[in-house]
Amino acid sequence: MTANAENQPIKFPTLPLIDQGLLDRAWAEAARQGAEYEPGEREALLARIKRLLQEQDAVLVAHYYTSDDLQQLAEETGGYVADSLEMARFGNEHPASTLIVAGVRFMGETAKILNPEKRVLMPDVEATCSLDLECPVDLFTEFCDAHPDYTSVVYANTSAAVKARADWVVTSGIALPIIRYLADRKEKVLWAPDRHLGSYVQRKTGVEMLICPGSCVVHEQFKAEGIRALKKEYPNAQILVHPESPEEVVALADVVGSTTGLIKATLNPEVQEFIVATEPGIFYKMRQASPTKTFLEAPNGGLGGSCQSCLRCPWMAMNGLRNLAQVLESGANEITLDEEIRQKSLIPIHRMMNFTRNTKLP
Repeated sequence: MTANAENQPIKFPTLPLIDQGLLDRAWAEAARQGAEYEPGEREALLARIKRLLQEQDAVLVAHYYTSDDLQQLAEETGGYVADSLEMARFGNEHPASTLIVAGVRFMGETAKILNPEKRVLMPDVEATCSLDLECPVDLFTEFCDAHPDYTSVVYANTSAAVKARADWVVTSGIALPIIRYLADRKEKVLWAPDRHLGSYVQRKTGVEMLICPGSCVVHEQFKAEGIRALKKEYPNAQILVHPESPEEVVALADVVGSTTGLIKATLNPEVQEFIVATEPGIFYKMRQASPTKTFLEAPNGGLGGSCQSCLRCPWMAMNGLRNLAQVLESGANEITLDEEIRQKSLIPIHRMMNFTRNTKLP
């Protein structure tokens, strides 16, 4: 629940609960993909995948939160490792006829929205996102219909159907400039679905905003008390925080930023230690850029800490070399979209991408 300018409560439709069975299945598949390799298995998988990528005119695009193996493979085969916005842009500009998207489903859908003529495959199409699950199109549409005088802005971590209903799509890296642009135009914003990122943007811009609930299962678990304790052990460390984190965690940050923004922050030559509050898959790129520096996972312990595995995204971890090889061989897990939804969702995505082309980002 949030409030409008007159401080009258605005009720969002009932938030759907994430099915525990869905989470359990995700963790089980993540465990299978992350299981220790048999002798020679990893090398054989890599050789097979590289051959299949070449034979099928395919390119691998991997998110920063996927495994080191997938990120390294993407780099070695002419693919790309990036955040969701840059993944979409790379896939749109690359000439390959097949895009392999290692990430979560909304990223595969975005690739298909932008590239209807291309075949888009994913290692596991069941790899989803808690933000996507917590913003179903029927509830989002109901909320939009109840507030027609608000400009609807959705986070990229949503389905194609939700994007098709929105006025704007944003990523964490472009959210602040776009909301500032809307605020300058005196527009009121209906924001979905991440409540922490939405609150952060609202605090920074002062825009009148209705915020739909929903949060990331990873970032929700970071605890300010645990980070304070770790900071005492490493007093010279900078604290890097993704804005999907709770407000009390963001308040501790030396740098708040998107995945790309946090990676750039680690290049600061005056800092050698970092406490990082985001999914630890990002450490691959951080260590690659600064191999002599120390990167520490922000704890989910401290006051109220209970989850022992939430620092990893179970759905990102469902991507692996094993199922990537199977998909390339079988052609399974292809992303398809209703054409009407694809065309409608293309409008706010193009709006975002055109904005980034004309805006100098930090």
